[in-house]
Amino acid sequence: MEVTAKARYIRMSPRKVRLVAGLVRGADVARAEAQLGLLNKAAALPVLKLLRSAIANAEHNNKLEREGLFIKSITVDGGPVLRRWRPRAFGRAAPIRKRTSHITIVLADQKPDGQKPSTGLKAAVVKKAAKKEASAKPAADQKAAKKADQKDQKATAKPAADQKAAKKADGQADKGKKDKKSKE
Repeated sequence: MEVTAKARYIRMSPRKVRLVAGLVRGADVARAEAQLGLLNKAAALPVLKLLRSAIANAEHNNKLEREGLFIKSITVDGGPVLRRWRPRAFGRAAPIRKRTSHITIVLADQKPDGQKPSTGLKAAVVKKAAKKEASAKPAADQKAAKKADQKDQKATAKPAADQKAAKKADGQADKGKKDKKSKE
């Protein structure tokens, strides 16, 4: 069973609150509560308050045990932005954006055997790693083929003296063509 709690219009930047939310995502509630209580960030206070509210909702409304709960997901979205102005040099004004946040936390109870239900994150990471590994193999094969081609070219290359003579002859032939064009 899932329990949701929301805190809206929190007067903190979503970017700063996301730093705190990332620390407790996926953790059981006791560990998350302890971690938020000791964290030296201002954003930890509203997140801790919201976590305690979600735990109370789970215990009171859904009759769930506190020990079996963990944070399934926690999202921090941007709320409305308060726009203020700051005076600057030469009579100009610069904008100040006072951002707000909407925090949503979803708690879920663990399975009876103590395993947490899948949040889908691990499966996505495994798929991404497999895809990266599969794409890395052809790249390695291409590098090996390229090296082999370079070795073949070096083996079949003309000696340096012959190459210089061929370039010189090509250069003289090109000059002859240019002279003929200019005469016409």
